[in-house]
Amino acid sequence: MSKKSLIPIILLSFLAGWSQSQIIPDNAKLLKTVAARGQAEVVITVSGVDDIRRLSRDYSIRSTGEKVVSLLLSPLTVERFISEGKSYLLKEEPVIKGEMTAVSLTEAMVWDTYPTFTQYDSIMHSFASLYPSLCMLDTIGMSINGKPVFVLKISDNCLTDESEPEVFYSSSIHGDETGGMIMMLRLSDYLLRNCTTDSRVKNLVDNLEIWINPLANPDGTYRNGDVISSPVRFNTAGYDLNRNFPDPEGPQVTLQKETIDMIRFMSERRFVLSANFHSGEEVVNYPWDRWPYEHADDDWFYTVSREWADTVHLHSPQGYMDYLDNGVTRGWEWYSIFGGRQDYVTYSLYGRELTVEIDEDYITPVSELDDLWEYNYRSMLGYFENALFGIRGRITGFYDGKPVPAAIVVEGHDRDNSHVVSDTASG
Repeated sequence: MSKKSLIPIILLSFLAGWSQSQIIPDNAKLLKTVAARGQAEVVITVSGVDDIRRLSRDYSIRSTGEKVVSLLLSPLTVERFISEGKSYLLKEEPVIKGEMTAVSLTEAMVWDTYPTFTQYDSIMHSFASLYPSLCMLDTIGMSINGKPVFVLKISDNCLTDESEPEVFYSSSIHGDETGGMIMMLRLSDYLLRNCTTDSRVKNLVDNLEIWINPLANPDGTYRNGDVISSPVRFNTAGYDLNRNFPDPEGPQVTLQKETIDMIRFMSERRFVLSANFHSGEEVVNYPWDRWPYEHADDDWFYTVSREWADTVHLHSPQGYMDYLDNGVTRGWEWYSIFGGRQDYVTYSLYGRELTVEIDEDYITPVSELDDLWEYNYRSMLGYFENALFGIRGRITGFYDGKPVPAAIVVEGHDRDNSHVVSDTASG
């Protein structure tokens, strides 16, 4: 266990020992905090798993303890929370210091500071301009406030839609979880710089179509303008975008523009493998998040998650990514969520997605960004490589040889949409 994880654990343990009458709500301060900062974190006591599961349908859970839960409230949910009359403790949000921002594009591309949004825009364009045969810049869509949600395609023939497995990494769907954004930028740079000299990287770039989206929620991260100064988890309308995907058992939600665009993009690409990067803990989370039972491919999910964490342990100090089962967990065994992207991809798009929590600090200090890369980049490459394994082929018509849309099912094994489907364009 890392030292920084002791503080929230001690706090949660302390709160669990309080009686409800000892916690004095201050609703005026809560409303003021949400109005000023865009969100507020409250800690409440809970009676058990069923209570947590119910809360998860209505609120964005940030962390859980044995008898307490931390909720993150937005302008969309704070008044409902107050109306329920729960006793709570309001946690103070950390102050974001200005020295974390890069002073120039050159400094930003050393990857040990955070770029302004203008610099981020320039970095993404520079990848495509410096490596035109390997890298194409696209947009998944535009945020509510009009910021582009950029995505890079990295492949040996990036301008051609080849019949190769497609993989996808995305980060910072929660705008105040920033470390993954820098990891995605640095990974893009690493792949492009090394694809001609490193055989492992060359194998990935030559045989996969790699898509990388460093910043899925630009309005949340750059809430106050061009600099990361007061980021929030939510989009500009107050929605948690990682609770906003269609869910067969979750509550009906108003799909946000960013969600609609992401669904369209992922539906068109039909990624073989994907991962969604977060902060707040250090653990690899795999399906299901919503259902308290195992996915049909649970053994495979555990294996690739275990490989990620075990590889990390070879290159990190003791205490990093050792949460729960020494760095891995099924989502529902941690706590259930509804409307998450991981389950949507795995259930509705027949893909395979992990949620990788890479840092206990929501906003990784700039002094630790280099360490975060060193701990994780080999696992990032290793997870990609899983897309090159297994049974592969094309499904075409017997008479005309044209691609046929089809489901590939293992009888007696597949359930809950765990089968895969063929690409309608290539078979």
